[in-house]
Amino acid sequence: MNPVAKYTLGRLGLFVVVAALLLVLPLPIDPLLKVGVAMLVAFGLQFVVLRKWRAEMINQVDVSMADRRERKQRLRAALAGEESEPPAE
Repeated sequence: MNPVAKYTLGRLGLFVVVAALLLVLPLPIDPLLKVGVAMLVAFGLQFVVLRKWRAEMINQVDVSMADRRERKQRLRAALAGEESEPPAE
């Protein structure tokens, strides 16, 4: 599975779990406030719980950006006439 999608779904799932727990608890506060608190708690927990998935996502983004930079440099070199062979796909 794509690491970006996995991390995003993990964050969403973490929020849903925390929100469900807070909404089920019989606390005397507004449900909208419970959802807001759930957002804050899930945001904090994701740094600890989803650390491995976040590292995988960051690695994938870094690799794809490096590949994009390399292709861009090859294209610029080819357009400038500095390269004698056509850019590899």
